[in-house]
Order: sequence, then structure tokens, then C-alpha cells
Amino acid sequence: MVIYGPGARPGPGSEARLRLALDAAGGVGAWEFDVGTDWLSADDSFWSLHGLPRALQEPPGNIQGWLAMVHIEDREALATALHDAATRRVEQLRFDYRVAGSDGQTVWLLARGRMRTPEEGGTGRLIGVVVDVTEQHQTEKALRASEERYEAITNSIDQMIWSTRPDGFHDYYNLRWYEFTGMPIGSTDGEAWNGMFHPDDQQRAWERWRHSLETGEPYHIEYRLRHRSGQYRWVIGRAQCVRDAEGRIVRWYGTCTDIDDLKEAEAQRELIARELSHRIRNIFAVVSSLVMLPARDQPEARPFAMSVQARIQALASAHEYVRPHSAASAPADGAHTVKGLLDLLVSPYNAPGRGHIAIEGDDRPIGPQAATAMALTIHELATNAVKYGALSSDGGLVTIVCSDIGEQFSIRWQETGGPAIDGMPTRRGFGTTLSERVASTQLGATLEREWLPEGLVVVLVIPVSRLLA
Repeated sequence: MVIYGPGARPGPGSEARLRLALDAAGGVGAWEFDVGTDWLSADDSFWSLHGLPRALQEPPGNIQGWLAMVHIEDREALATALHDAATRRVEQLRFDYRVAGSDGQTVWLLARGRMRTPEEGGTGRLIGVVVDVTEQHQTEKALRASEERYEAITNSIDQMIWSTRPDGFHDYYNLRWYEFTGMPIGSTDGEAWNGMFHPDDQQRAWERWRHSLETGEPYHIEYRLRHRSGQYRWVIGRAQCVRDAEGRIVRWYGTCTDIDDLKEAEAQRELIARELSHRIRNIFAVVSSLVMLPARDQPEARPFAMSVQARIQALASAHEYVRPHSAASAPADGAHTVKGLLDLLVSPYNAPGRGHIAIEGDDRPIGPQAATAMALTIHELATNAVKYGALSSDGGLVTIVCSDIGEQFSIRWQETGGPAIDGMPTRRGFGTTLSERVASTQLGATLEREWLPEGLVVVLVIPVSRLLA
């Protein structure tokens, strides 16, 4: 069979050179079909690709012989495609079809062709090639199966999933996104996603997203997203980038999680916690007032009443510090810790014109029970320091050093700059007894005092396991 190029005439060796080129390409067969006579001419590679062994039998010489070797489900469509190309309804023939290979396995072939022009030697003839594209079809089939699995996974969970190009252009959302927003598929591609946010959140979300695009840092933000009901609901938006071997960002994958119910529950919990805390503060206030009542008629009871009232106020401060908090009402340090509580308890004693209390060292979280016990202990130490110790002098100093020593947490209270100490007091006051008992029973701690000439040293050693109680 001879196939001429545009404007060319056959010359010596031209067919041989063409055959060599087709053989070099591998998996390519050439064919020519005379529309008027129904005559089909094809090379050995053509028939071999269709499962007909070379030299085994005479190949069919018409188009029906070709179609007979095609999978039954593809025959009619291939015949239509050949007819459309022969009648110039389409400029080019391009059609994939299946055949049974020589080993009985299904082979996918791609037929390509066009009608010859007068310059190529006449009209009425369709020329072309067939190419084995089985591997491509298998790859595409595997890719489709992978995409179907991905879609099945992403659409089976409650989260909204999305992805973008490296420049942040949104080009994929799973069905949960469209179910949540009620938007038509594809309508939020590109930058249209930002219009789904609450107007008060749009600028903040856009700036955070641009920062992630510029730096590659993970995207994490809470914002209000318009629901299909028309209401705005709180969601958490998260995204991570995927990089290639050279470190370039090739894709962003993200999720949106509806947290509106959690936000509402959090607001309710905060309301209840505030109400409970308010009531407890009122109880402390009532008890404090009751303690001071006898002092009105019994002046001799006033010092004792005031000391009890001060202890109640210390407990109230400890309660306020460790009570349940929301993000808005939480302590500045973001957690309930030993040093945070100490800062709160000693702040009244750091007034101008007095001595000073400094806190340094390690830190640990603290629970409600440990906090109340520590509040009583530190209050007693500070009160005595004001009356008799370092804080009774203008230049006095109390240093509180916290040390994390594995399974134990040590708090060292050291006074300097106060009145000289001659030795251990001859009597033990109520406050001293109370603080030792509280340290032992509620903290499971040891409390030791050392009466140095330069000032009192108290070491409180608490099991770490009891700090969170």
C-alpha cells in the first residue's frame, strides 16, 4: 500500500521509507479505503493490531471485514465515524474502539484518518492509521477509578472539602459544600468563595488566606459562612499545601467544619459559668459580711474578724482565677497556672511604699482544689510578712522561686530586708497552724520553715499529681 504526502508523488523507495517510519513508531498500522468501490487496503501491522496473525490467512479486502474484527458494541459507531469522514461531515476521523488481540485480551485502538485531496493523488479515498492506545486507556481507567474513590471518600464525610491551584484559585468542592451553601455547582470557583462569608469576616479571612499563599503556612481561621437557609453559621477553615520535590507549592487542600452548634453550646456554658461564679462571689460576700457583724458591737473581735475576712477574700480570688472560662474571659496567660495564681494573690501586697514580692522560676497548670489550698497558704505568709516580716519594711523583699523537680513542684518563699530574726517564735498562731494543715490535707505537701537571721524561708513541696486536683 502506498500513502502519499501532501503535494507529493510516489518516488523510488518512498513506500519503503514510510514503512520504516511506521515500524519505528511501534504499534501503528496504515490503511486506505476507497469509498466508491468499498475497497480496503492495509499493511500487516494494521491486521496484526486487529488480532489477525501475519501470513496466517488472506486479510479481508473491504470495510465489512474491518468492522467484523471490532468489538460488537463499537462496530456501528466506528462505521458511522468512517462514513462521516468519507462524506466530509467531519474533517478528520478520530475514533477509539476495541478489538480482541492475538492473545484474546481486549486491545484499544485509535483510528485516525482523512480524505485525500486532489494534490495528493485524487479524491474518494480515506487514508489513515490505527494506533494501539491500550496502555493509555488503562491509565485513564485507573485514573477514573482513583477519582471515583476520592469522590466517594470526600462525599461520605460531613466536612466540606475543597482544593485550589498554587495561586489559590478554588477549582474543587465536594458535595457537602454545595449541600451546605445551597449554591449551584461551580458557582463559587475562583475568588467567588469569599463572597460566601459574613461581611464582617471577609477581609479578615481574605488577608489570612493571602498570608498562607505567600508563605506556605497552614491556613486556620474561624468565620461565619452563609448557609443555604440564608443564615450565617460558624465554621473552622483549615488548609495545608502540597509541595513538589523542589519545594514548590503544587496544590492546596482544605476543609470547612461546621462548629455553629459548638459555638452556641460554648456561649451557653459561659453564661452558666458566669452566673454560677456570680452566685459564688455573692456567697463569699455574704459570709464576709457575717464574719464582720460581731465586730460592730465587740471591738475586741475586730482583728480576728478582719483576718478571717481576708482569708475569705483570698479564697474568692482563687475561685475567680480557676473557674471555667471561655476564650473571652480566660486569664491573660491562657491557662490556670501556679505562677498566674501567685501573681493574682500577691498583687495587693505590691502597692507603692511597701516591700516587694517577686515571682520567678518554673510553672505548672493548677486545678481548683489545689488553687484554694495555695491561696490560703500564700495569704497567711503574705499577711505575716506585712505584720512582722520583710513587707513591714520599705526595703523588704520576698522572693518566690518555683521549681519543677520531676514528680514534685517546689515553692520557696524567702524574705530579706525586714527586721532581724532572733529565732523561732515561741508561739504558733492560728494562721500558721491553718496553712500547715491545708498544705498537708488538700495538697499532700510538706511545708518547712527556717528562721534565718536575715529573714524567714518557707519551702512548700507539692506532688505534681495533686496540683491538677
